[in-house]
Amino acid sequence: MVLTESIDGVAPRETIEPASADDVAATLASASKQRMSLVLRGGGTKMGWGRTPASVDIVLSTRRLNALVAHEHADLTATVQAGARLDDVNRALARHGQWLPIESAFDEATIGGAIATNDSGPLRHRYGTPRDQLIGIRLALTDGRLIKAGGNVVKNVAGYDLGKLISGSHGSLAAIVSATFKLSPQPGASSTLVATFEAADALIAALAAITSSQLEASAIEVRAGSSASGVSRTSRVYELLLKFESTPGALNAHVRQARALASGATCEVVAAQSEADLWRAHMRRPWQSPGMIVKFAWMPASLGAVLALVEDLRASVTGIELTGRAAVGSGLLRVDADPRVQRNVVERLRSRTDVFRHVVVLRADAAVKPQLDVWGPLGDAGALGASVKHALDPHGILNAGRGPV
Repeated sequence: MVLTESIDGVAPRETIEPASADDVAATLASASKQRMSLVLRGGGTKMGWGRTPASVDIVLSTRRLNALVAHEHADLTATVQAGARLDDVNRALARHGQWLPIESAFDEATIGGAIATNDSGPLRHRYGTPRDQLIGIRLALTDGRLIKAGGNVVKNVAGYDLGKLISGSHGSLAAIVSATFKLSPQPGASSTLVATFEAADALIAALAAITSSQLEASAIEVRAGSSASGVSRTSRVYELLLKFESTPGALNAHVRQARALASGATCEVVAAQSEADLWRAHMRRPWQSPGMIVKFAWMPASLGAVLALVEDLRASVTGIELTGRAAVGSGLLRVDADPRVQRNVVERLRSRTDVFRHVVVLRADAAVKPQLDVWGPLGDAGALGASVKHALDPHGILNAGRGPV
C-alpha cells in the first residue's frame, strides 16, 4: 500500500497503483463487487475539486501508466496512457516539431486528469478543450471490461463517441486507460500584446474591434481585480492579453494591427522566454493566491456585465480577481473573503441566469463546502447524467459521491 494525501480531509483506506490496463479493470471490478468507493487519481492536482466525500475506500493512481504508446507524426496523432504528464508528453512530441495544445496551471497534470476535468487554458480560444482534441479513448469499466471508442485517425466515425461523454465527467463514469489525440505543429514564432485599460468600456470596445477584424489570435484573455498587473487593490485597471502565433515575418504585422485597435490602452509586447513566463504566471496566479475559486461561463457579448460584477464586488471585497477567456466566455473568479461572503458571491452568480451559466466552485475550504453544492443545479443534464452513471457504474462506486453525477 502507498500512502496518499487525503481528499478534503478524508483519508482513503488504501491507494493502488496498477501497472497495466488489465490491472485497472480488475481493480474496478473487485471494488464494484465489494461495494467499495473508489476515486481515480492522476497527478493529484485537482483532488480538492468536487463534493467532500463521506468516506473513500480506494484511491486508484494511474502514476505507472505513463507511456507514450504511439506517435504517428506523419498523421499528426498520438496515443498516450492516462498517467503521463502533459509536460513529458509534449517534450517527446517536440522531437518531431509537434505538440498537444492542452495547458494546465499545474506541473503534475496528467493526460487522464485533463480529459476527466476537461480543463483548459488560454489557448482554448484557438485549439479548443481536451474534448475537442480527443479522437479515441480506451476505458476500464466497473464490470471489469476494457473498451475502446473512436479511433487512431482524425477522420473517424466508428462507434459511440464515448470520449466526448467521459470528458468532464471527473472520474464518475469509468477509468481512462489511454487516449488518442490529434496534434498540432509547433508554431514558428509567437508574441503577446498586453493592453492595460483604465475603464472596462474601453477594453470591451477594443476587444470588439480586434475580434471583428481579420486578426486571428491564439489566446485572448481578460484580467481584472485585485491582482491585475500586480497593482494595488485600490487601483482600477483591466487587462487584455493577446497571443499571436505565426511565422516570424507575419508576427510584427499582427501585433502592430492589434496595438492600433487597442485604442487608449497602455501596451507592452512580450516575446521569447519572457512571454513563456508571462503565460505561466497568468495561468498559475489564481491558484497561488488564497480564497475560493469559482469557474463560470457567460455569453461573450455579456463581458460588460461580468466586469461590472467584478467592479461591484470590489466595493466590499478586497480579494477579487477575474481571469478569463474573453472571446470564448469562460473564466475563473477568485474570492478571498470570509465564508459567508464567499457563499453569497456564489448565490449571486447563480441567481443571474441571464448572464452567468455553469457556476461551479472548484476550490473552497471546509467551512464553505458544506454550505452549498459545488456543482450547482444541473437541470435536465442531471437526470440524464444519473442514467448514464447507472448504466456504466450501477453500484455507484466511482468518485465516492464527489460528483458531478
